[in-house]
Amino acid sequence: MRIATWNVNSITARLPRLLAWLESSGTDVLCVQETKCTEEQFPSEQLKELGYESAVHATGRWNGVALLSRVGLEDVVKGLPGGPEYEGVREPRAVSALCGPVRLWSVYVPNGREVGHDHFAYKLRWFDALGAAVREDAAGERPFAVLGDFNVAPTDDDVWDRSLFDGATHVTPEERAALAALLAEGLTDVVPRPLKYDHPFTYWDYRELGFPKNRGMRIDLVYGNGPFATAVKDSYVDREARKGKGASDHAPVVVDLDI
Repeated sequence: MRIATWNVNSITARLPRLLAWLESSGTDVLCVQETKCTEEQFPSEQLKELGYESAVHATGRWNGVALLSRVGLEDVVKGLPGGPEYEGVREPRAVSALCGPVRLWSVYVPNGREVGHDHFAYKLRWFDALGAAVREDAAGERPFAVLGDFNVAPTDDDVWDRSLFDGATHVTPEERAALAALLAEGLTDVVPRPLKYDHPFTYWDYRELGFPKNRGMRIDLVYGNGPFATAVKDSYVDREARKGKGASDHAPVVVDLDI
């Protein structure tokens, strides 16, 4: 079984690339983030033609998540149970479903904007709610994973130059403590292998030739429980999907399971 996660940075803008990638990659389930569309605008019909069902939680603007599955979608949960609001709105940042033999969450963790900003505090509260929401499944016997754009680099090695991030989000002790607390629910960081260079970055800024110079970050993560992690045969960052005109600023993370 092949599972992947990809922040597409607008599914309508990347649709031709997404459809081509799904056809060529053999992916059974794709966790999507940053759809930037409403549920009515989501290209469910085009995906259905390729054999994928869609579970979508989106309201437009810059958020939105989805699960695309050709092995079934059951027991769909839209939104993060107990999740916090930001400025009176509960943003569409999580969707979960049973996809064949595994249960998966596609998550788009808040960015945090700046240390000390209200959005940063919101990000930490969101992590707390995520830990509570996954606790039962993380401890269960069924393969389970949380995949998506976590907007945190787990270690200093997960950014191309740590010195440039002093005082910035994505690398703070508070954010990394939130990741550690999530792992402590019974999850394992499934670290992918890079297809080039020595570290599996998943995001490269569009500015200043970030991708050609490999000035990246590993912020798209796969956190699986014991049965999921045991079943992993391979995992890699599909760096090729980041190349060329009109690409997302993120690359897909692919996980192959012996299930």
